[in-house]
Amino acid sequence: MENVKFDKIIKFPKVSEKATILAKNNQYVFEVFPKATKKEIKEAIEKIYGVKVEKIQIVKLPSKKRRMGQIEGKREAIKKAIVRIKEGQKIEILPR
Repeated sequence: MENVKFDKIIKFPKVSEKATILAKNNQYVFEVFPKATKKEIKEAIEKIYGVKVEKIQIVKLPSKKRRMGQIEGKREAIKKAIVRIKEGQKIEILPR
């Protein structure tokens, strides 16, 4: 685990209406790489943001077909992690 690069685990924090509502309950949403495990995600969040992670939930969204005129393609699959942190701690996603 010591040699794992954290930029290969967490892509970026998700900013959406639902993520904003969850942030009020100490839960934050991050898009992660598909092969990342809960243990790796927990370690990365704790090292990067300096908070204590209590729980992680994983959501896998499958790839979907997309079409623009005659051109057909696929949107890639997404893996999201909903991270609950210890009460009283905060992650600053967008600088004010």
